[in-house]
Amino acid sequence: MTDLDALAHHAASSGIALHSVQLSVDDEPVLEAGCAPLGPHVPHRMYSVSKTLTALAVGILAGEGRLDLDEPVCRHFPGIGPGHRWLERTTVRHLLEMRGPHAAATFTLHDDAWLDSYFEVPPTHPPGTAFTYDTSAAYVLAALVERVSGSTLADYLRPRLLDPLGISRDLRFRTGPDGYSHGGSGLVCRPDDLLRLARLLLDGGVHEGRTLLPPDFLRAATTPHADTSTLTWGTPFRGGYGYQLWLPADGGLLMFGLGGQIVLAEPEHRLALVVTADAQACQSGDQRLTDLVLAHLVAPVTAGAERAVPGRAAHEDDPPEPRTTRDLAWPLPRHDAASVQPVVGTYRAADADAFLADLALDLDADGGRLVSVTGGWHLDLALGAALPQPAGPGERPAVVTSGWTAPRALDVVCWIVDDEPAVVRLRLHVGNDGALTVRSQGFGEGLDPGWTFVGAYEEGATTRQRPVSA
Repeated sequence: MTDLDALAHHAASSGIALHSVQLSVDDEPVLEAGCAPLGPHVPHRMYSVSKTLTALAVGILAGEGRLDLDEPVCRHFPGIGPGHRWLERTTVRHLLEMRGPHAAATFTLHDDAWLDSYFEVPPTHPPGTAFTYDTSAAYVLAALVERVSGSTLADYLRPRLLDPLGISRDLRFRTGPDGYSHGGSGLVCRPDDLLRLARLLLDGGVHEGRTLLPPDFLRAATTPHADTSTLTWGTPFRGGYGYQLWLPADGGLLMFGLGGQIVLAEPEHRLALVVTADAQACQSGDQRLTDLVLAHLVAPVTAGAERAVPGRAAHEDDPPEPRTTRDLAWPLPRHDAASVQPVVGTYRAADADAFLADLALDLDADGGRLVSVTGGWHLDLALGAALPQPAGPGERPAVVTSGWTAPRALDVVCWIVDDEPAVVRLRLHVGNDGALTVRSQGFGEGLDPGWTFVGAYEEGATTRQRPVSA
C-alpha cells in the first residue's frame, strides 16, 4: 500500500534523516518504522506541532467557560508594554488564527522576556487583516492558559485530554526564559502519542464515548480562517489555516514542525500519520519531506481507496493490511574503501590568530577517532556505518556517520538527537604535505554558529600517515 523504501531513499539522498514513521488507516496499524536510537516510542522534539496542542488547551478552557475567545488578549496581561491600538484590538481568536498584528515572532531564542516582547515590540499591521506565521503568538496563548488555569500547560491538559487518550507521561513542554511553557515550539513527546491525537481528530474529538474537545471549538479550529495561498512554502501549506492547524487544499488536518515533524489526520480515508525526522541540513528540507511523505505514504492509500467498489468503504470486506514494522537507516556518506587514507597525528591552525581548536586524528581502514584537543571532545568513527555515542561539548546524545568519499576526502556527519536536534557536517581534506583543510557546516535552531567555518591546519610534530596495512 505504501512505498517506504522510496521515501527513505529520496530522503537520504537529500540529506534528511527519518527518525520514525507511523501510519494507521481506520484505526488499523499499517506501518511502523524507527531509526535507532530513536523511534515511535522514544520522546522527540516536535517543534511547531506544539501549537496545535496549545490551541486545544485554549479551546478546552473556553469550553469550561473560563475564557472568551473574542476578548482582547492584553486584558489578561495588564501592565505589559506601552500599549498600542492594534494590540488592544487583538483577540485570543486572532492569535489562534495566526492573524495577529506582528509580521513575525517578536523574540529570538536568546532574548530574556518572550512574553513581554509580544506587547512591547511595535506591531506592523491591524489584527485580522493578514496571515503571519508567528510563534510568539502561540507562546502568548500558552502563557494565557497557564495564567487562567493556574497550572502548567501539560498539567492542565493531563486530566482533560492526555490521560483519557492514554498519552504517555513522557509528554512535556520546554519552558521559555520567563518560565512559561513554550507552546509554540517546545513540545517533547513520543511520536505514538501524536498518533493518538490524530485519531482523536478523526473521531471529532470523541474518545471511547467521551467528548474531550468542545464540538463548536473543534469545528471552528478545522475551518479555514486565514488565506495562506500566497505562501511560498509548498502546496500543502497554501490551503488555509484554522486554529494553529494547517488545512491542505486536498483535505485533512496538518501539524508541521521544524526539521520535518509531521502529523496528518485525513478524515475522508480515516488516515492518521506521524513522521519525525531531521531535515535541517537540507535546504527547505522539511517542506521537501512533506512532499515526499504525501507522495509515497499518503497518495498510495488514497489512490487505493479510489479504486474501491463505488459505494463501499475501502476497508469493508477487505482485511486490513498487516502491520509492517521496519528499521530505518541513518543517511550514510558515500564510502569508497579504495580512498581510505589511514592517518595518525595532531594538527594545529595554520593561522596562529585563527580561533580553531587543535585536532588529533587516529584513522585506520575501519574508522578511528577525531579529537578536538583544545575543545576536549571526540567523535568515534566507523566507516560506512552509523555509530551512536555521546558527542561534542557536553557529550550530547548523537549518531555519527563517516566515509571516505574521494581520495583524501573524509566526510563526517554528527546528528545530535536530544531536545535540540542539530547536524554538524564535516569534510576533511588530508593533503600530501601534511596539510589539513576542514569545512564544517552546522544546522540547528540553537546550534552555535561557530560550527560553520572553513579552516586550514598544518601538521604537528607527531603527525604521520601510516600504511593501510597498519
